Amino acid sequence: MILNRVICLALGYVLGLFQTGYIYGKLHHIDIREYGSGNAGATNTLRTLGWKAGLVTFLGDAGKAALSMGLAWLFFHQAYPGQAHLLELYAGLGTVLGHNFPFYMKFKGGKGIACTAGVLLTFYPPMALLCLLVFAGTVAATRYVSLGSILVSLCFFGQLVAFGQMGFLWVDKEFLMETYAVGAVFMVLAIWRHRANIKRLVSGTENKISVSKSGSLNKN
Repeated sequence: MILNRVICLALGYVLGLFQTGYIYGKLHHIDIREYGSGNAGATNTLRTLGWKAGLVTFLGDAGKAALSMGLAWLFFHQAYPGQAHLLELYAGLGTVLGHNFPFYMKFKGGKGIACTAGVLLTFYPPMALLCLLVFAGTVAATRYVSLGSILVSLCFFGQLVAFGQMGFLWVDKEFLMETYAVGAVFMVLAIWRHRANIKRLVSGTENKISVSKSGSLNKN
């Protein structure tokens, strides 16, 4: 039913509105969007306020995606067992949309990578392991968090299709193509939100990862 998908998207969007980095910044009397890269995600919080802030933000953003997907499963798995995991994915997508485009912040949120990590861990944990290795390896080799994030989104989609074709996703075959389509939206959203980073990567002007000490702020 289309209504089930709309409900899951809406549920995820509402939970996605909980902007961990923005709230953490406000508790420290700053608007995180006025510093660093100007977004409210985990990477900018880490760069601006330090490791503790970055970790708290990552866990909060990943956690809200996991929560939305858990609620979708709770609401629908008995009535719709063959598509419950697909509905979970819709809830996770809604969370990314709420995180990236919060209406009360003039649609200026984060980039959705921490939320996507929460989706990976909740939807099919084995996918998260390879994505983690890709991210960690890329950042360690290049110090470009943006490049690691982009490659994770590609890895997520590639694994989704691969595991789906092998029958490991617990989704009925009739919903597999739709599952891939939703996964493609995650990938496109991540790449689109990193479009400025991609331009800087191509031109060689992208910022490499560096972390400020807590309380040492770098304003735009």
